[in-house]
Amino acid sequence: MTDFPCIRTVGLTGLLVSFAGTMNNAANRAALAFRAAVDAQGWPEVRETSMSLVSVYLVVDLVEVDVATLTKRIDALLGADDWYAAPLPGGRKLWHVPTVYGTDLAPQLEEAAAVAGLDPDEAIRQLSTSRVRVLTIGFAPGQPYMGELDAVWDIPRQQGLTKSVPAGALVCAIRQLIVFTGPTPTGWRHVGQTAFRTFRQSSDNPFALTPGDELIFPHVSRAELEKIITSDTTGNGGAEQEVLS
Repeated sequence: MTDFPCIRTVGLTGLLVSFAGTMNNAANRAALAFRAAVDAQGWPEVRETSMSLVSVYLVVDLVEVDVATLTKRIDALLGADDWYAAPLPGGRKLWHVPTVYGTDLAPQLEEAAAVAGLDPDEAIRQLSTSRVRVLTIGFAPGQPYMGELDAVWDIPRQQGLTKSVPAGALVCAIRQLIVFTGPTPTGWRHVGQTAFRTFRQSSDNPFALTPGDELIFPHVSRAELEKIITSDTTGNGGAEQEVLS
């Protein structure tokens, strides 16, 4: 069994610092905080950083760099704090994103509810009141992986593939939610539909969300969502936001 945190090489392109083997909130908080700490160091060997759910990737030319020396430096930084107990980053926001559940706009709500062992009304109640955190951004520009939902939502991906869900689709699997950036094939179940745009190409800040932000997806009617779509010029899709820290 691998002891965590651990440092591993990734081919010749970088180093991966992992805080767990599977997703858990403490390891995600550790990855968020540790990535910020690495960025603050300004190490010239590290060209870029990114993160998954529980790991931080440091882009480093392992041919040109003294790997042993850099690894010692990373290891010293790991030992400088209890990363699993680190606070969430500052500047976080809480978003309330209007969402239609079910109907032909989100046709897999009933299927997801059945897999979770819930009736559709209870599924909507839980999904529309759950407060989830952006765990990481990935797969497509600005696309958030959010969680964790209650254990009842530890539902697997589909065996097959949905050919495409639209931009703003709220999908669910393995205790997580995603709002899709654009039309995309997926094995995750399409449970809700929003008008929220996670990627705004012409904006000075094209990613609407950052890791650590929190979201709630309150239930609205189809008519309400259509009204939002007609009037929205911001990409927020009627979402309201407040500063958390």
